[in-house]
Amino acid sequence: MRFAAIGCFLLALTACERERRDLRPSPAKVVVFGDAAIQSQILPGGGAPRASVTNPFQGNAYAISEGQRLFGWYNCTGCHANGGGAIGPPLIKDHWIYGNEPANLFDTIVKGRPNGMPSWGAKIPEYQIWQLVTYIRSMNNLEPRSATPERLDTIEQSSRTILPKSEGEPR
Repeated sequence: MRFAAIGCFLLALTACERERRDLRPSPAKVVVFGDAAIQSQILPGGGAPRASVTNPFQGNAYAISEGQRLFGWYNCTGCHANGGGAIGPPLIKDHWIYGNEPANLFDTIVKGRPNGMPSWGAKIPEYQIWQLVTYIRSMNNLEPRSATPERLDTIEQSSRTILPKSEGEPR
């Protein structure tokens, strides 16, 4: 009986795996995928094989949270105003000029775009760019709902909203 309990405990301990977090990401490297992000179906010389680019953080709640933090940290809110758009275009929308696929968003951040979007490829490590991409896609409900936070991580509830109100306190 004792061995069965220990066995169940060890099984439960190994079966309880959450998201994989890379606490020591690989060092920054210059990342340019060339033409991996498809912007047009018209190609010179016909169809050529395309590089396959996938987001390593797709559906990862921790990456979405980190991307949200980095969005403020790199002052993306200065131009994009928390996704609603200001001097930069809104990031919460249905139609994207350069595409809303992870490779397209990555390409936009790395290389920049004409008329205002600077190139961040030499300034931000690759893994942080992917976290930003994951967060931007979560704003558009393109990431799983289970991984996307319902509210900003910086919003804290007041203890007054959690505790029941006393009799003499106004409502």
